[in-house]
Amino acid sequence: MERTTSAYGVGGRWLPCLVLLAVLSATPWLLIIHCHRAASGSTPHPSLVTAAPASGREDGSQPRFPSVQEQQVKKLLIASAAGGEVRRSSNVGVTGEDACRGRYLYVHDLPPRFNADILADCRHWYPWMDMCPYLVNGGLGAHLDNADGVFADEGWYATDHFGLDVIFHARVRQYECLTNDSSLAAAVFVPYYAGFDVVRHLWTNNATAKDAAAVELVDWLTRRPEWRAMGGRDHFVMSGRTAWDHQRQTDSDSEWGNKLFRLPAVWNMTVLLVEKLPWTDFDFAVPYPTYFHPAKDADVLQWQQRMQGMKRDFLFSFAGGERPGDPNSIRHHLIRECGASSFCNLVQCHKSEKNCLVPSTFMRVFQGARFCLQPPGDTYTRRSAFDAILAGCVPVFFHPDSAYRQYKWHLPDDRDTYSVFISEEDVRSGNASSVEETLRQIPPVVVERMTETVIGLIPRLVYADPRSKLETLRDAVDFTVEAVIDRVSKLRKEMDHGASARGHLTQTATKIDIISWKFNIEINIGIIGSMHILIGFPKPSIVRVYDDMVHRNVAKYLIMPESTMNMWQGVRISTIWWERIFISSLLPNELT
Repeated sequence: MERTTSAYGVGGRWLPCLVLLAVLSATPWLLIIHCHRAASGSTPHPSLVTAAPASGREDGSQPRFPSVQEQQVKKLLIASAAGGEVRRSSNVGVTGEDACRGRYLYVHDLPPRFNADILADCRHWYPWMDMCPYLVNGGLGAHLDNADGVFADEGWYATDHFGLDVIFHARVRQYECLTNDSSLAAAVFVPYYAGFDVVRHLWTNNATAKDAAAVELVDWLTRRPEWRAMGGRDHFVMSGRTAWDHQRQTDSDSEWGNKLFRLPAVWNMTVLLVEKLPWTDFDFAVPYPTYFHPAKDADVLQWQQRMQGMKRDFLFSFAGGERPGDPNSIRHHLIRECGASSFCNLVQCHKSEKNCLVPSTFMRVFQGARFCLQPPGDTYTRRSAFDAILAGCVPVFFHPDSAYRQYKWHLPDDRDTYSVFISEEDVRSGNASSVEETLRQIPPVVVERMTETVIGLIPRLVYADPRSKLETLRDAVDFTVEAVIDRVSKLRKEMDHGASARGHLTQTATKIDIISWKFNIEINIGIIGSMHILIGFPKPSIVRVYDDMVHRNVAKYLIMPESTMNMWQGVRISTIWWERIFISSLLPNELT
């Protein structure tokens, strides 16, 4: 029988398949055309729109700077007030794996009195100056003019060295793994502007006003379910100032700073500052903000390349002033030696020296030297150290707390790869070689290697422009958040091996029973090795000590006598060093 091809034969069976294939092939193109037309009909992103003339006056003149400044600060206040309104990131890959697993951040939506309201008072933080200009451009400050050719044309701002509160918060808002579900969070950020809060009261004689916001914050946090999950151990907070501004030892109205570090709930959190205390383990130092805030990778790479090719005519340099009221300061020794050497470039700053307030002045000095001296100033650390690194100048430190014990998350473990250390005792005594002789002894090939290392550190030490995002490079905030998450992860594992944190207020607050003691019992405390010091136990008092992690009673009582002075007003004890402490006085039988 002859086989024929008909509409219902072999060709007929293939026809529906061909039609289906054609429809499937055309569908993606139809969707693309539809989305393109929909997008073209929507409002473009502001960054893609040609800017309208800035002038809002009939005569076409530009508005006065304060008006522009006020508008930018207003935008910053609005952004701060909306800081807790974050969207959960969509980071589910093609395979269905969540790229943010173990990396999510939850940001508390704080009442505005803890951030936006503080910014609104920027005109009155300092009695002698208006700080509002330093808050424009997302907290970066005014754009720096590059007339001297010291900077690059873009990415450089007049940033206040204590202005990290708002910059860090703005960068956290950019974090790729934000979530509204705190149960998914690897860490919880508290956008309390602790540094700006304390500075507005530093020159007042009212301890209650200095402490008010910090005390209210702790009360607010400890009532939240997010806090109860780990007793606050997964929380972290930023202060753009040094820890010395937050550890007032008494409730005296005239004493400097607030008592943030005396609040037991704070001991549970990870506290970020530009300088930590040497004896505490809950605070961590992050780099001071420099003037450079790159908007894209190319900004960083071009700057690094420029610093690598910089001609450096001086062996070393120093920019700073003496500390005549500080008998321990070595600055006058360094100024004398630098001023007498033709191989050192000295910029000596006096109170009336306005030239030292111009960023290009010392940046030019750093760019022209191989080594930059970084002695302690008012505190151990200096913003100048990071300005020097930014300029490709190898820092010379004179105290371990100026860098090595501070910025462990951001600087290499091997300090000899990027810096030189000269003990300030050697400088003070004059028994060792001079600074110049010490630096001359370093072989040129080693100096070149150190310079390359310093320039390579630049990306991790700068804070990128929070209004944009680096493509592949990681800045100081990226390294900080990663380190915080790693720390919280370790604490969580330790808790899993101990007791649950549920049901307690803080790591130590409700787990330390403080009993007022009417007798001043004299005791001796012998210490082998190091121990952690905190401020603020009532005096005299008897304290029951618990293990921080598992909340067990690991000791009997510790008496803090009324005669205790200065830093030794409180002791925080963990099981790992309780055996290193003994009390020579006998406690009453009913208390043992």
